[in-house]
Amino acid sequence: MKNRILSGMVVILLGLLIAFGPQFIFKVCASMGDGFPRCHWSARGEIGIGLLIAALGAALLIFAETKIRLGLTIGVFFSSIIAISIPHALIGGCAMMTMACRRVAFPSITLIGIVLLAGSALNAFYLANNDKSDNPLVAVDHT
Repeated sequence: MKNRILSGMVVILLGLLIAFGPQFIFKVCASMGDGFPRCHWSARGEIGIGLLIAALGAALLIFAETKIRLGLTIGVFFSSIIAISIPHALIGGCAMMTMACRRVAFPSITLIGIVLLAGSALNAFYLANNDKSDNPLVAVDHT
């Protein structure tokens, strides 16, 4: 019970930070007259993946079955890889290293993503080792 509440709340909080941090807390670069820089679109992409991570965290709070929580945790693990990849490989940001996106926003997203990656890996290991069923391929009958 404690693991379920703690892991769910932490995942929700970090997912919301990924989604809304680049918008409000550690802002990316402003519009440059004729359009938006690439980091703006990276921040927009982080909204979607951050909300997905927060939704997975909410599901971690709701479901008590260990196998379901293990699957949700694996989803958080892979979603955090995407969250890290958006600013570094998938969309990118400004070319100059002195821009706000490179100095504050992307390192913050990377740090949050790494915390989620490590935390979800540890939680998956914990859940897999504390599963009470004999065969992980057969559903447990709780009747």
